[in-house]
Amino acid sequence: QVQLVESGGGLVQAGGSLRLSCAASGRISSVDTMGWFRQAPGKEREFVGAIKRLAGNTLFANSVKGRFTISRDNAKNTVFLQMNSLQPEDTAIYYCAADRDNSVFIYVYTNMYEYWGQGTQVTVSS
Repeated sequence: QVQLVESGGGLVQAGGSLRLSCAASGRISSVDTMGWFRQAPGKEREFVGAIKRLAGNTLFANSVKGRFTISRDNAKNTVFLQMNSLQPEDTAIYYCAADRDNSVFIYVYTNMYEYWGQGTQVTVSS
């Protein structure tokens, strides 16, 4: 089992920045990819970005590419989502997720991730 806890959400003005953290515990060695997803009211949960826990390669949704980055601190079992140039349309609950698939691919579909955090709210005011 892997447990994930997000933190760092909050209220920010448009153009501002936030950094979300996802602390993992449990069977960390089994985790292959750490992903970030978000869900706005009335919308489906969507892929934001992800990082391979060991290799460090990343993938981002087109909507956040160039504004968001992902990094990890494997010594602390923590993944970070740095969000810059935030816009009102970035308002959502942000979720951290983990998969154990050991694939060469980074998955963008929610059903490919086995473990999920409880989410943290990000609100961007205009």
